[in-house]
Amino acid sequence: MSNENKSIHEFDFNLICEYFSNLERQGPGSHEVTINALGFIGNLTSESQIADIGCGTGGQTMVLAQHAPGIITGIDLFPNFIELFNANAEKLNLQNRVQGIVCSMNNLPFQKEELDLIWSEGAIYNIGFERGLNEWRKFLKVGGYVAVTEASWFTEERPAEINEFWMDAYPEIDTIPNKVAQMQKAGYIPVATFILPENCWTENFYALQVSVQEAFLKKYAGNKTVEDFVANERHEAQLYDKYKAYYGYVFYIGKKI
Repeated sequence: MSNENKSIHEFDFNLICEYFSNLERQGPGSHEVTINALGFIGNLTSESQIADIGCGTGGQTMVLAQHAPGIITGIDLFPNFIELFNANAEKLNLQNRVQGIVCSMNNLPFQKEELDLIWSEGAIYNIGFERGLNEWRKFLKVGGYVAVTEASWFTEERPAEINEFWMDAYPEIDTIPNKVAQMQKAGYIPVATFILPENCWTENFYALQVSVQEAFLKKYAGNKTVEDFVANERHEAQLYDKYKAYYGYVFYIGKKI
């Protein structure tokens, strides 16, 4: 496998964590998109229990907390992310109802039917869309919501280069109708789906990495692993620019039956 086709998961976790700690969001998204998705969620109160799974440093979580009532628990595997998450909550004076804990999304600390809302932006792929929806469902109350973003194809066919890249990186990528069908099969009423705007990838994710990449290469001058990692991120951005008509992130919002 060439360096250009490496999956991010082949790099050291600590390296990935340090790199993405420098970004407000660890994946494509925006304040506007988070608020838009939140508009489809009903019946939240100050007593509602919300989990943001794969929360990263909390870019989207803090937006949730500022625009919705309830107690929010952020879950992430990286201790450094959770440290920054809790610091961000404190800066915004949200620490009384927003807390991050280090935990795997494979082994969540919630009770059966404890949650009113499960949120996950750009993270469910770590466990897999279908598996995540099925395994997380038991933690939701009947009538509770799940809201996740997931890489999806916009077309039935696409050029070989981008198809091969995604089949290697995330074989579960699929078309929007197929993803909606998976959500329905998992026991949710599909409430809404919408494609994240292009600026969620360009301005809010890839453009913000440019200065981080330069600083990283300077800090780790001569480190082949770091050079490969930065090359990998740059290649991913180039592929998006070339093939954005064929794929992107889609918000999928469902209600537990």
